[in-house]
Amino acid sequence: MENSRASLISRLQGDILRWQGFQTPVAGKAKSIGLGPLELAFPNGVFPTGSIHEMLCPTAEHTASTAGFLSGLLATLMAGKGVCLWISTSRKLFPTSLNGYEVEADRVIFVDARRELDVLWAAEEALKCEGLAAVVAEVAEISFAQSRRLQLAVEASRVTGFILRNNLKKLTPTVCVARWQIKPLPSRQEDELPGVGFPQWQVELLRVRNGNPGTWKLEWTDTGFMPVEENLAAYPEQHLNVG
Repeated sequence: MENSRASLISRLQGDILRWQGFQTPVAGKAKSIGLGPLELAFPNGVFPTGSIHEMLCPTAEHTASTAGFLSGLLATLMAGKGVCLWISTSRKLFPTSLNGYEVEADRVIFVDARRELDVLWAAEEALKCEGLAAVVAEVAEISFAQSRRLQLAVEASRVTGFILRNNLKKLTPTVCVARWQIKPLPSRQEDELPGVGFPQWQVELLRVRNGNPGTWKLEWTDTGFMPVEENLAAYPEQHLNVG
């Protein structure tokens, strides 16, 4: 009796997650995206692909750090195959910078739109294309209804979408499965070598449906994302550069 009840509850929980935009991972096939302990914040301990993620960028510094962090995510999403579509009205990302995150720049297609409405339209159409690994759309504002249209598009294609809300002035509700904010931290240099060093971020998961919001510190290294040691004072001040 107890086993039947537990099985029924488990099936209901799985159904609710699917209705809310999460795809229940197949046993043995769940793939880590490389975020380490942060991934435990998501339902089933798996980063939700085939969903829409919202990233808040209220300042230029946030926009730059978010682009770096997102590039690291794309490295896993695009691994082996797939193309990413990056749509905006004012392109700021320097394509060759993607190489530092193991993303082949020629597999990212940049689309320059005239209006934010055009960005959202292009994103919705692109998210219906199963051949894409990810779609990134840069907009300041998005309504609940607009975000719902994007979520409906990915539920069929299982493409992962990212909404970068640059120059954010008003926070509005959306149906996105997660809301992020990425803040820059001083980068870390290794072996006292000159240069910018390894980029580091304070990653805030402000909201995650059926998950656990929290804050983590991560850096990008030659092997991907790594947790940041809390004691940044261990590195001499002259070896810390804003990154």
